[in-house]
Amino acid sequence: MEDHRKSSSNPITTVASVSTSVGDVNEPTVLVSGNDFYAFPRIDPTEKCMAWIEWSNPNMSWDKAQLWVGYFSGKGEVQKRICIAGEDPLFVESPTEPKWSSKGELFFITDRESGFWNIHKWDEQSNVVVQVYSIDAEFSKPMWNFGVSSYDFLRNDDSSQKIACCYRQNGKSYVGLLDHDSGSFTKVDLPFTSVTNIVSGDGSFYVEGASGSLPVSLAKVTLDEKRTMATDFSIVWSSSEDIRKYTSYFSLPEFMKFPTAISGQHAYAYFYAPHNHIFEGSSDEKPPLLVRTHGGPTDEARGVLDLSVQYWTSRGWALIDVNYGGSAGYGREYRERLLGQWGVVDVNDCCSCATFLVETGRVDGQRLCVTGESAGGFTTLACLAFRQIFKAGASLYGIADLASLRAGMHKFEAYYIDNLVGNKQAYFERSPINFVERFTCPVILFQGLEDPVVSPDQATTIYKAIKDKGLPVALVEYEGEQHGFRKAENIKFTLEQVMLFFARLVGRFMVADDITPIKIDNFD
Repeated sequence: MEDHRKSSSNPITTVASVSTSVGDVNEPTVLVSGNDFYAFPRIDPTEKCMAWIEWSNPNMSWDKAQLWVGYFSGKGEVQKRICIAGEDPLFVESPTEPKWSSKGELFFITDRESGFWNIHKWDEQSNVVVQVYSIDAEFSKPMWNFGVSSYDFLRNDDSSQKIACCYRQNGKSYVGLLDHDSGSFTKVDLPFTSVTNIVSGDGSFYVEGASGSLPVSLAKVTLDEKRTMATDFSIVWSSSEDIRKYTSYFSLPEFMKFPTAISGQHAYAYFYAPHNHIFEGSSDEKPPLLVRTHGGPTDEARGVLDLSVQYWTSRGWALIDVNYGGSAGYGREYRERLLGQWGVVDVNDCCSCATFLVETGRVDGQRLCVTGESAGGFTTLACLAFRQIFKAGASLYGIADLASLRAGMHKFEAYYIDNLVGNKQAYFERSPINFVERFTCPVILFQGLEDPVVSPDQATTIYKAIKDKGLPVALVEYEGEQHGFRKAENIKFTLEQVMLFFARLVGRFMVADDITPIKIDNFD
């Protein structure tokens, strides 16, 4: 529960119980309090105790957290409490997703041993935590939202208590059945390369997934009587029912590892080559490249079907989705590359990725462009201000002023930016808005005028500075849009105008679509 009645900027967070009696309007009863954040309150089958996750500033839940179990008194109060994970000074860990089995065993995911989120079990009798299955892969992801479910216990399986689960390794999701008694893991072959949630049903389980050719979908996986293998797979809901008739246009992602600026170190990306079944480019011409920088920045490009990506590849562009250092999906060490280095590691990795594609002959080095939204927009603007790799860029509500962002942070992210940036000098030196004179190429900016995260004056300042330098520049401002565009016509207009802007200034080709161009300052 979040209670904003005393402070809207610093709400009191607790674990509370709410009466479900008809007509009961009593205040919720606070069960657990005193820390900054709580998640996953889960009561065991006997209702004798409850597990939960808690953490405190300046940590995010994926930096450092604790898993607790509290026992209920006869009055329903939490009395005796035991810290299951996160208290040992020998481990820096971030436990998440606690769940009770039907036998009353507590399972959870943590990264204490290898730095990867693996499934563990707490033995209540001995008060010992044991690792159920060990692999250098991620069974969970950063908790930006409540309710993620990366594993679930199969129902009606009293013999061995199998778990349906998914993990992410080398840019791909794998789904399988884990027998925690024997420690065996059996993969289930599914057409998804990205799976984000799993829930159990009778004799089956359901997954939320996608792939390079399948949109986000919900699928049912039916199991045999012994719960050892899948006998049927069926999609029960799709975010785009008629998408398969366009698959001949789709460019499939190629998972790629590339060298970073640090010797011996690598980062990861998804490369989409130009593809259109009714047109083929000239054999002696390499395609222009669009580098896409994801937001978060603790997020992850997953190489799944994205029609905004296909818009570019079907029109002759190559596109690379970069999982720069700091991205989720590759373990704690990779994620922590960005600590104190936001605006450095991400920028270097995006530039290194573009350079790698040029050096390996995949794209035209004279037609490199970059784009990003929000935190990805910050990386884009930093690439354009502090590097000379790209020939043009597009920022969508991109962060240009880190100090302004820090000043407006809500409680959840109050220290997040401090962890990623560091001291006041770094806040200043990595903010593109403080170095507008360093922009040397065309830029197009898109900004919602009601954006509470990135103030519209940031885009205006950069636009005016680039215009005064005599460089081609355009600014599109949307009435009624906030941080992230919601109106379909604005989303479509943005995509088309970025394409046209790059094509006119960098691409050296005509766009086939009938698009009315906007005015570009300093461009005839």
